[in-house]
Order: sequence, then structure tokens, then C-alpha cells
Amino acid sequence: MPLCLMEARPEMSNDDVVDDDLLLQPAFNPHAQTSPDRGIMSTGVQAWLVGGGIGSMAAAAFMIRDGGMPGASITILEAAPVMGGSLDGAGNATLGYSLRGGRMLTTDNYECTWDLYKTIPSLRDKSMSVFDETLAFNEKHKAHSMARLVDRRRAKVPVSSMGFSMQDRVELLKLSSASEEDLGESRITDWLSPGFFDSEFWFMWVTTFAFQPWHSAVEFKRYLHRFMLEFSRIETLAGVKRTVYNQYDSLVLPLQAWLKSQGVHMVTDCRVIGFDQEFGGGPFRVTRIHCLRSNMNELITVNEGDFVFVQNGSMTDASSLGSMTSPPPQLTKADSGGWTLWEELAKGRPAFGNPAAFNSCIAQSCWESFTVTLRNPTFFDEMNRFSGNEAGTGGLVTFKDSNWLMSIVLAHQPHFANQPADVQVFWGYALLPDRVGNFVAKPMAECNGAEILHELCGHLRFDLETVQSANCIPCRMPYITSMFMPRAPGDRPLPVPEGSKNFAFISQFVEIADDCVFTVEYSVRAAQMAVYELLGVDRKVPAVTPHEKSLRTQFEALVKSFK
Repeated sequence: MPLCLMEARPEMSNDDVVDDDLLLQPAFNPHAQTSPDRGIMSTGVQAWLVGGGIGSMAAAAFMIRDGGMPGASITILEAAPVMGGSLDGAGNATLGYSLRGGRMLTTDNYECTWDLYKTIPSLRDKSMSVFDETLAFNEKHKAHSMARLVDRRRAKVPVSSMGFSMQDRVELLKLSSASEEDLGESRITDWLSPGFFDSEFWFMWVTTFAFQPWHSAVEFKRYLHRFMLEFSRIETLAGVKRTVYNQYDSLVLPLQAWLKSQGVHMVTDCRVIGFDQEFGGGPFRVTRIHCLRSNMNELITVNEGDFVFVQNGSMTDASSLGSMTSPPPQLTKADSGGWTLWEELAKGRPAFGNPAAFNSCIAQSCWESFTVTLRNPTFFDEMNRFSGNEAGTGGLVTFKDSNWLMSIVLAHQPHFANQPADVQVFWGYALLPDRVGNFVAKPMAECNGAEILHELCGHLRFDLETVQSANCIPCRMPYITSMFMPRAPGDRPLPVPEGSKNFAFISQFVEIADDCVFTVEYSVRAAQMAVYELLGVDRKVPAVTPHEKSLRTQFEALVKSFK
């Protein structure tokens, strides 16, 4: 499911997230060349991780748990003030909460993610792992959406049928059976006729996973296979699992606390701007890392035997926040530089991928989300009466006739660890922010939070008083589905590129056979693969579970397609 780096970040959900002992103090480094008064300490074999998202944090955990590396030998370099990358969540009841999104989790898939979190203690109960905590929470709060699609009349759309014609079924089977070589750089629209994009299945599937018709047919096929279990229950979202709070509070903070307890150095406000490397007749090896730390130049020497992991590309690069009175600024990669490192590394190196395949068309990779903070329970009460779902038991409510293709979801409350009992928070997003609204005469991209609430209440036929005193914070993300853009073989590098000696990529933009981008699992799997290969870990990465090969799963999907 859609996921929110904030240009102007509200107060963090926990004030102690970034404390002084997470920041490395200047110290003499016998292996580094730096400005005279600044340096980053390193002793012995080191691992340097560029980017503080879930991929780097998972890699650090795997190096400690499975690679036997001391935590003190691992340093994560993050440009933002906090760790977590795209899995962020911030704010308070006074200023308003904000998160770019929320990831769909399942316990039927996500093999590497749960392999990790089975060994990370919960912050709420140290006797439980995060995995056990999540299972227990979902046993108590089971998902069963009763208002998955809503039409222009505010009527619940019947979703027992997928709405397929026979032509749709034939074409969908043809796409899902084609090889990735045959699919190539084609788009979804190259394989499916216009009528398919009006089916109930399309509205439910694409708003669950955030596809657009012009996105990659290869990625669409991978989702059909990887999440075939969800095909037969897409109308209820019964397979979706939720964390106790938002994913920052429930996934990032426990992992960060465990890494900190192991001695991992987490350096914030440190932007890596380049590398020195050996590359000629021999293997590629990073020898030095150039960075700006608190606007001062630093140079880190990477010794023989050290490792460098880089999060290449960014789906939340150039994200920006608006307010109740202002729309989000329309930024581009020129405003943040999140793609620069990968672009520089890939020059003249085909094995390092082709970032231009993903970051060259903002119009096809951009959408907006919004987070609403309420101090009045009226909106939640009205949604409960309308949908039939208490908060946390439904799923996305999609307004299928919305010009913006808007959806909202009301999570179990509280959604933030520091959220007061008399405050409610919900999240929404729209896949088509460049279109004029149904109730607001301008594109979503030009709307402030108040106008977005006006549009939402129009679709729900709610009086605006239901969101009286609400604080709606919109978030624009120009590259949020850039990983879905049509691509050719080789556009994504392997986690450990061919010819690399001490260097690996970890991100949504590496190539992992059979797995799906735009998931927490993809970043964690990339991290596990990279760590095991570079460190020579004698343990297999958990395999992608082949649910699509189950005769029962195939039969249930077939039956569903004919309803």
C-alpha cells in the first residue's frame, strides 16, 4: 500500500528518537582524512551504510545477527534529522500529525521482514518480538472491509463480482502468463483493453497497491503472482495485517532501539555527496566517502576489508508538506538531490543500473497523500455508521468516481504512540492529483488541507462540521511510484553488482527475481541478500513463498475471476 521525508517535519512522535548519543562526536580517525577539527571514528573492519531507511537498518541488523559483526563497527549515514527514510511518522496533537503513507503487510508473504522482526523486541512489551506483537494485535483487530468502493451517489458498490468481461479474463491471463522477456518495457495498457480499467477489480487492486495504467506490465504481473492470495479477498482486505501504531512507531523505533543497544552508530544530518573508487582492470571498490555533516566537508577512508552499502534512488525524494492554508510546494529532484549518488555511480557502468528509467517523468510517478488530525469524534462516528466498520477493522475506502481517485483509511486509534486519547488521526491519498476535483474547482496539487477536506466531505455527503477544527496536512511525492515505471532488463542493478568487491545497493531500485517493489519486504530482502553475499554468511535468505503455484490458490482466484 502506498506510503510519507518531510521538507518541514512537524515535531517527532517521540522526543527521544534522536538523542545525543546517537550522534557521533568528532574524534580522531586513523583511517579517515577530514577537515582538521572534524572526523568520524572508525576502528577495525567497518561497514558504512548510506541512507537511514529500513533497508540500511535491516542490513545493520543482519550484519550483527547473522554476520557476527560488532554493532560498534557499523555506521549509518543519514541526511535527514531522523532514521526511518520513507517509513516516517511525525507530529503531535497541537501541530497535527503527518505521515506519507502506510504499508500493506501480510503474514503470508514478507518472509525476510518477519525473519528480521522475530528477533527484534517490542518497545511496548520486551518479552515479545515485534512479529509476535503484530500477530497478537491482528488477532484482536481483524480486517474485513464493508465499504471498499463508494460511487458518486455515496452508495457502496457491490464488490462480490470483479466486473470482468470474458475479454478481460483472457487478456489478464495472457499478461500474467507472459514471460518478463516478452513483457519487456511494455505498459499495462499495452496488454489490457479500456474496459478492464472500469472493472471493480481494477479500482480495488490499484488503490491497494497504487498502480497506474501506464506503469510497467512486468511489475503488474509480479504483483498478480506474489499476491495471488489477495486476489480472492481483495474486496475485504482480509489478508492485510496492520502494526499497532504507524510503521514508524511500530517498525522503525524498535529496530532503532535494538541497533542502538548493539552499539551501531547512527549519524544524522550527514549527506553523502560522492565516492572515490578503484575501478579499472580489477573489481570495483569504494575507497573513500565524501559527505557533508552539518554543512562541513568530511572524508571517510574505506579500508581494505570494509563494506559500503548504498540506498540507490528514492521514492520519497523531493517530498513536500502543505498545511490547512497552503498546498505542498511542487519540488523536483533538483531541490533535494536524492538521486545524484546513483546517477554518478551509474555513469559508464551498465551493471549499476539506469536511474533515468525511473526518475524522468514526475507526471507519471507523482501522487499526494494527506493526514488529518481531529479533536472531535464526529467524523469517526459518521464513518463507522456509514461503512459498518469500526476504525481499524476496515481498510481503504475508495471513491471510484472521484476525479482524483481518492481513498481514505481509518486505522485503530491511537495511530501514534504519543497520541492523546481525545484525538483521532486518519490518512488518505489520491492517485490523480493533477485533475480538477468533483467539489473543488482545482487540481488536488493546488489544494490546501481545507480544500482537500471539502472534497472529501463532498464525496461522503458529510457536513463540513464533521471536520470542524481538523488539521489536514497534504504531502506531495513526485517519485512515489517511480519504481513502477516501465523498465528494461539491467535498469535495476543487482544488490551486489557484478564486479563489486566491497559495495552493494539496497533499495526499491535493485533487481530481485520474483519479488515486488513498493513493499517493506523488498528493501529488507535486498538488505539480507547484500549482507549475506558480501559477508559470506552461511545461511540462506528466506525464499519467496510460491503461493501462486498452490492449486487451491489458483482455483480460488479462477472462481473469483468468474464472479
